[in-house]
Amino acid sequence: MLGPRESLPEGYNSGRPERSLRSRSIAEQMSIRVADADDAPVVGRLLHAFNVEFGMPTPEPHVLARRAAPLIESGELVVLLAGDEPHGLAELRFRPSLYTGVLDAYLEELYVVPDHRGRGIGRALLEAAMDHARQRGAAHIDLGTSETDVAARALYESAGFTNREGGPDGPIMLYYERDL
Repeated sequence: MLGPRESLPEGYNSGRPERSLRSRSIAEQMSIRVADADDAPVVGRLLHAFNVEFGMPTPEPHVLARRAAPLIESGELVVLLAGDEPHGLAELRFRPSLYTGVLDAYLEELYVVPDHRGRGIGRALLEAAMDHARQRGAAHIDLGTSETDVAARALYESAGFTNREGGPDGPIMLYYERDL
């Protein structure tokens, strides 16, 4: 399992065929590491940019950073950062499953800044998130995305995610939410 500030091996391969030489070369050059509490300002900046881009209400970056720091420190929130600047993040949460007796992982956010999309960063973050979840002992990972986010849906489906219950011919699964 990766700890804070530890990187996945550069050019790691999860065993899946690589999509293109272009994305492979970017992924090979990219470092992905687990954020620590000192990275909270960067996490806040990226999460704020994500929400602003998609027209969602969002606290200011410093507020997000203040909230993220203790969650990262406690391990309740795991954030993977891509690149030195960084140019993207994957945010994971873990919960014990009553059905399997091991952890389930939830990919809460996956974001790559617009100027760096199309370079394999999102795929590298997704694979790193799945690898990290496996290393933590998770047997299942789930996520939510909007119907209109065609690029994200294509990425998730190409990585083996499905929105069909019980198999490819099963009913479409839906995600519901509401404020309390």
